[in-house]
Amino acid sequence: MELSVIIPAYNEEARLGWMLDQYLPFFNEQYAGCYEILVVVNGSRDRTEDIVREYARVHKPVRVIVDPRPIGKGGAVMLGFTQAQGRLVGFVDADGATPPEAFQALVEHIGVAGAIIASRWMPGARVSPRQPLGRRLASRLFNVLVRLMFGMRISDTQCGAKLLTREAVQAILPHIGITQWAFDVDLLFQLRRAGFDIVEIPTSWHDVSGSRLRVGKASAEMLAAMVRLRLIYSPFRWVVSLYDRTLARYMQN
Repeated sequence: MELSVIIPAYNEEARLGWMLDQYLPFFNEQYAGCYEILVVVNGSRDRTEDIVREYARVHKPVRVIVDPRPIGKGGAVMLGFTQAQGRLVGFVDADGATPPEAFQALVEHIGVAGAIIASRWMPGARVSPRQPLGRRLASRLFNVLVRLMFGMRISDTQCGAKLLTREAVQAILPHIGITQWAFDVDLLFQLRRAGFDIVEIPTSWHDVSGSRLRVGKASAEMLAAMVRLRLIYSPFRWVVSLYDRTLARYMQN
């Protein structure tokens, strides 16, 4: 198996079918059956699972993984990692914002690196339509925090398209424990800690309607996730453990 593409899917009945209609013909031509698409349906309350199963009945490369819990993007990707069989293992958002040609570019440029990621902020990237000012400011602030807290000179940690070698996945999977907003940062941080090179290339990205993102709420959650992650990789890990045993149960209600 040459390539595994993981798609985390939470309540994506309106967009997932359209995305698969773009990806399947493209990768069928590129890989002639030597690839798989693993759709990880998690916590969905709509017809996402039914739609994926319909595609899996017709298209052999499509595999369905279902977790009834809302485990988030990070949890879904990690579950996909445990079942992926490809020499290269990647993941991409279910909304189809990353066209299949842009994902294939990751495959073509990974070289000898352990991972390659798509960037919407590098020179040469094509983003349409232009994101609202609030989202752009939140993204750049988040990137500054990543650089300050983790020392990673990466322009876009949050772009949904990333590709790793199987060796890199197996090396870091036991050490990733953060989901939600900090998952991508944790994944990249673990890759660096394990000594793998990370390549970043400009991508094509098209904003697809139907996003449930609320910038203000998401920004606060991203900041909290980053602080939590930084504490975990510091002598103050005990603060996170104390929080989990006490206040966390009340904050989630």
